[in-house]
Amino acid sequence: MAALRRTTICFGLLWSSARGLFSSRVPALNKLGKWRNILYTSVASLTVGGGLCAIPFKQVDNLSHDSLIKRAASLATDSSSTFLSQSTLALIDAITEYSKAVHTLIALQRRYLASLGKLTPAEEDTIWQVIIGQRAEVNDKQDECKRFESTWVSAVRLCETAAEAAYTSGAEHASITARTNILLAQSQVEEAQKLSMDANEMLAETKVMEVERMAEYSTSVQNNNDEEEVPEAYLRED
Repeated sequence: MAALRRTTICFGLLWSSARGLFSSRVPALNKLGKWRNILYTSVASLTVGGGLCAIPFKQVDNLSHDSLIKRAASLATDSSSTFLSQSTLALIDAITEYSKAVHTLIALQRRYLASLGKLTPAEEDTIWQVIIGQRAEVNDKQDECKRFESTWVSAVRLCETAAEAAYTSGAEHASITARTNILLAQSQVEEAQKLSMDANEMLAETKVMEVERMAEYSTSVQNNNDEEEVPEAYLRED
């Protein structure tokens, strides 16, 4: 009976306090419905056996410094891995676009060399304008690759640092995961770089071909001019 009386008194005090709180905030009742939930939670926490009147709070785990450091290290590896994956994707896309631009330039130059001497001056000028524009695009794509590559290198270093910190703090799983992500990113970038290297080699070969073909064409034109001038010289002597 004593416990029941304590419970009743506590309930009455809690209700009076809550009613005063509600009456002072009547205009905001619709917006502050959370006070009603607090009241219900508090009433539900009354224990008849012990006669206690308490509002329960969420219990926080008593974590050690080592546990907190491990959690922080894991978060660091997760964040750095996200940064690495995003910069890897950006770099691979940039390299792919650069390779496409180079192949387009190669195709344009080879078509021009194949039609050398068969074009009118207007057609030749038009083709050269296209080639010049494509060369500018190749340069822009190359600059973009360098910019994303710089970001990617920074992401790799950050991920390596996070992996080392995770290992020393005891978060071995997070460290292994981060190092695995680094190896995967490096492998993917290397595959993309091989494509760009192949494109650059083809472009260099095309430039050599262009120099040789232009030299041959210039010699051919010069020989034709000389052959046309010889009869005129003989005619002047006659």
